Amino acid sequence: MEAMIAPSDTIQPGVVAERVTELSAGELSDIVDACTQAIVEGGGFGWLTPPDRPDMEKYWRGVLLMPGRHLFVSRVDGVISGAAQLIETPANLEAQRHSAQISGHFVAPWARGRGNGKAIVRSIEYFAREAGYSVLKLDLRETQKAAIALYNGLGYVRWGINPYYAMIDGKMVEGYYYTKKLQDPEQ
Repeated sequence: MEAMIAPSDTIQPGVVAERVTELSAGELSDIVDACTQAIVEGGGFGWLTPPDRPDMEKYWRGVLLMPGRHLFVSRVDGVISGAAQLIETPANLEAQRHSAQISGHFVAPWARGRGNGKAIVRSIEYFAREAGYSVLKLDLRETQKAAIALYNGLGYVRWGINPYYAMIDGKMVEGYYYTKKLQDPEQ
């Protein structure tokens, strides 16, 4: 485990974020619980209904095994409360290797409003800079109002809209595409 504590601005005491390379049985249970709760409350990235627990456990174990994928978690008093992934651009997309993508960002409902989301993003940004990335990208559904406010507040710029991004309850919803320049690629 590599600790990357986020800055404390607007992040409540007891909230930390870090990159993890393994999950204990208890941590796996925590992340599955947090993710399931987020999905039920409408903030579980691509899922609209939670997968069965064994499938969710397989998903998180798989995230840790995938090359070029980094898992970041937030914790409140040691309990995993949220997560996001940093996905490196594959080698065959050489012209885009200066950038990486944030994906699967969520915070459990019980932990919202404490700075968990911000802590995770700051931790990802720190790691990305240290790894030499100059740009971060992400996309969000228009229904993810708190995430939109978070990324806008952290300096991410919305550059595009997909009017047919997702289907929720039989209704088409827009998707927003964001980017943030971390540093000049020449540096």
